[in-house]
Amino acid sequence: MQVSALSQKPLFALVAVAVMTLASAAARADDPWPDIHRDVFDNRPILENDGTITLQAPYRAEDAAIVPLTMRIPARVAKDVKSLTLVIDKNPAPVAATFHFGDAAGAGERMLTTRVRINTYSNVRAVIETADGKLHMATKFVKASGGCSAPVGKDVDEALADLGKMKIRTFEGTAAQTPGMREAQVMIHHPNFTGMQMDQITREYTPAQFVQELKVKRGGELIFSMDGGISISENPSFRFTYAPGSDETLEVWAKDTDGNVFKATSAGKAS
Repeated sequence: MQVSALSQKPLFALVAVAVMTLASAAARADDPWPDIHRDVFDNRPILENDGTITLQAPYRAEDAAIVPLTMRIPARVAKDVKSLTLVIDKNPAPVAATFHFGDAAGAGERMLTTRVRINTYSNVRAVIETADGKLHMATKFVKASGGCSAPVGKDVDEALADLGKMKIRTFEGTAAQTPGMREAQVMIHHPNFTGMQMDQITREYTPAQFVQELKVKRGGELIFSMDGGISISENPSFRFTYAPGSDETLEVWAKDTDGNVFKATSAGKAS
């Protein structure tokens, strides 16, 4: 039986649609940013590389499980910045963390440094939102692989032994310090399990358990809070600038996904 060209058209159309669908899916897998832009930022316009925020990241990471990132916001816009969202495009959970700033973050140049896991070669993005509702972004490409599944530095029991212990450091008179601002570092002992790390003996995956919420205050006033995910490295570390005040005491509150709450306070002094 002979099939007419007319009757074959629907089949050709279906094949063409299937090919285009597969090509589109492959494109999305190769570049997940359009989906992230839609889901996280509602497809709002984002101004890129306009100097409103800068991002420092290694082009090739020495260790994919502890990749250092530094974000800087110039003084001219710092007081108007509401939040900073850190995105790693090709991580299983692309949003690494969102930071919300309070009054104690100050109006001088703002700096925030942390360490992240990167699972494969990926763009890393720092996106800020200002008080006028505008979004600004800085992007760096980082070559790294396997960061989210890399085992923690110790076995599970040892990693959990000192869970939640914190260290708060302040820096005075350092070259890195912004004039008129203070600088400090908060370090939290926590394995930040991703749920992707396999026990090499049992061959079972360690359940996810990570620092999900963090609040850092100076003299009772908020410097920043964080909503975190699995991409923040083991033993989370945050170095940041903040405004001086009459009470220099730093207070840190954190909560992980298992509901454990951790608190620490520095020895403050008047400025």
